[in-house]
Amino acid sequence: MEFGMFICWSFSTFSGIDWTGQELPPEFFRATKCDTDQWARVAKEAGMKYIYVLTKHHDGFCLWDTKTTDLKVTNSPLKKDVLKMLRKSCDKYGIRLGIYYSEGDWNWPGATRGKGGRGRDAGGINPEVKKAQLKELLTQYGPIELIWFDHAVGDGGLSHEETTRWVHQFQPNCFVGYNTGEPSGRLCLRERGKAGKLGDTNASHYNKENEGSYKGYLVAEFTYPILPKHKGGADWFYSLPKHDNLCHSADKIFNDYKEAVKYGNIFSINVGPDYEGKIRDIDVKTLKEVGKMIEEYQRNNQ
Repeated sequence: MEFGMFICWSFSTFSGIDWTGQELPPEFFRATKCDTDQWARVAKEAGMKYIYVLTKHHDGFCLWDTKTTDLKVTNSPLKKDVLKMLRKSCDKYGIRLGIYYSEGDWNWPGATRGKGGRGRDAGGINPEVKKAQLKELLTQYGPIELIWFDHAVGDGGLSHEETTRWVHQFQPNCFVGYNTGEPSGRLCLRERGKAGKLGDTNASHYNKENEGSYKGYLVAEFTYPILPKHKGGADWFYSLPKHDNLCHSADKIFNDYKEAVKYGNIFSINVGPDYEGKIRDIDVKTLKEVGKMIEEYQRNNQ
């Protein structure tokens, strides 16, 4: 699990911004194609061992066929359960599967739509729906290696300790992590962070206090977007067509991989599939180069 891929594909792919705050129907997700085999194949060629995918962002749109809401991908023009497709593709290419999940939801009671704040109610309060959604994710899609919980709009009314216990009720071996908020779980998340010894607050960006004080972590995971800094458009999702040739260098990604290995971290690079559910050509080219570098590095260090 040294190196992986973080996939963000949802409403924000089509809005061109990372937080899509307005109330929208499932048809706003306009994709009619999706190539999860390509995602898994690119991960394999890049030397990656796992993929974790955004299953629900703060806007509440679910990328699986949930029974908890009509705001889901199977009600969109695509009409397919993307998580189910990705599970099959990961199994085909020998890639482990994880998920990202926003704890809050701007459709839940008490939410302040489009706003953050990391409080308990910025993303509304609906603990029973949160539990129901997690149960679906953890019982219908095979082994889930890790859950990357986003606390940016609150915990949905279910504390992190309660959430961790709920996850482990269904999958006790799943590594649970939270990017901010009440510390819990075994996975230390460093959103936009870097490699470093577990407990190194300089390696965290948003989670410094928990990184330095919480003793339950067993491993740290850091991630950042494959897109370098740019003006306009999204960072974590597909940005804008004018940014199609922007990408971090293979050298940078490979050097961060080496640092991750050095410190016993796991490292994922974020990619945003385009309107047709494919990873951009420049990302494919770059990640293939990284895969060749990793293969040579491992061969020389056996």
